[in-house]
Amino acid sequence: MIPLASGALFGAGACLSGMVRPSKVLGFLDFGGAWDASLLVVMACALAIHVLAWRLVPAQRHPGPPSTVVDARLLGGAALFGIGWGLAGYCPGPALVSIVSGARGSLVFVAAMIAGMWLAGHAPSGKPDTGEG
Repeated sequence: MIPLASGALFGAGACLSGMVRPSKVLGFLDFGGAWDASLLVVMACALAIHVLAWRLVPAQRHPGPPSTVVDARLLGGAALFGIGWGLAGYCPGPALVSIVSGARGSLVFVAAMIAGMWLAGHAPSGKPDTGEG
């Protein structure tokens, strides 16, 4: 029930904030033109909720410390995410919410995202193969 409520809350927030509209997101990324800072409030609220949840969730639910490794895969993935967000005006969560509308852009984005996830799962990791998994 908690995952369903969380997903519904996220979807409602994404719709109300305009994050499912690429024009709104692109306006936020347009620092040199008519910058729309309203999504900054959305990001600040999300960060505040995350910090609160991180403090409230018992430590035993987190099996170990988060990775601190910054490698080419991480940097490449972050760059690809940022480029995709800037070009398409979508990031994964709002794109999934917006496919309900049937907008062609969101359908294409989600299809490309799924293909990219599949490719990433089948790409060499650079780590020795242990035969597990």
